[in-house]
Amino acid sequence: MKYFFTLLISINTLNSFSQNMKINLWPNGSIPQSIQNNIQEQVESTDIVRISKVQVPQLEVYIPNKKGATGQAVIICPGGGYARLAYDWEGTDIAKLFNAHGIAAFVLKYRLPDSLSSNYPDQVPLLDAKQAMQIVRTRAAEWNINPQKIGIMGFSAGGHLASTLSTHFDQISRPDFSILIYPVISMDKNIAHMGSRNNLIGTNPTEALIKLYSNELHISAQTPPTFILHATDDNAVPVENSLNYYQGLMKNGVPAEMHIFPSGGHGFALAIGKGALEKWPELLLNWMKELK
Repeated sequence: MKYFFTLLISINTLNSFSQNMKINLWPNGSIPQSIQNNIQEQVESTDIVRISKVQVPQLEVYIPNKKGATGQAVIICPGGGYARLAYDWEGTDIAKLFNAHGIAAFVLKYRLPDSLSSNYPDQVPLLDAKQAMQIVRTRAAEWNINPQKIGIMGFSAGGHLASTLSTHFDQISRPDFSILIYPVISMDKNIAHMGSRNNLIGTNPTEALIKLYSNELHISAQTPPTFILHATDDNAVPVENSLNYYQGLMKNGVPAEMHIFPSGGHGFALAIGKGALEKWPELLLNWMKELK
């Protein structure tokens, strides 16, 4: 209970010392792999804020007070099955928590795969994630960030995007660390979250596409150090996604820490009120402090 109230106080007091703004990923208006259309972004605010049909990808920037800044930064990819983004639940709420601990945070409103918006819909989430990493790294000095301490974080399908960037990066877009929370990892239909798979690569994908986006197959010694969190009773994204990725990291000598909780289900975000599981942010923050 004490931890619960401490967490709430941290989140609710953040706006007094952090600044946030939204910036377009592609400010010149030339958004790659984009088809001109009349589709309008949709925002649904019920229990949480859900955003769908994203046409103009953005970063929402949360910078902590310089006095307490650690120099670390995290780009956060909300989940939503590649159909929508759980924008506050797995995005801005997490950013505010990071700010409370001196860590800069960037919530990525990435484009979702949609054949009406792109000729290559499976490519657009990764293009946006790469661009986000390049922006943060290029502007690191402006935001009081160490350009070698920028990580990627994702929840559920956002975890798939985070692990895709962690295994399909180029020189400037490689994350320095990776945080995967109940992540979709594989497109193997035996363990895949089929909603995410169908939305990303279609209902009848080629074997090449299945292998391309099964990220456990693309781990190398250059894959960044990784923190993984999952619940055994996750009935949406089987825990085997995390187990297989962790095994791949171990085989390639990549430093990793994994926490598998017996219960918690799927989509628990900060897990407030879920017993021992609600302490997972503390486990993550301690792991981040030990990163070299």
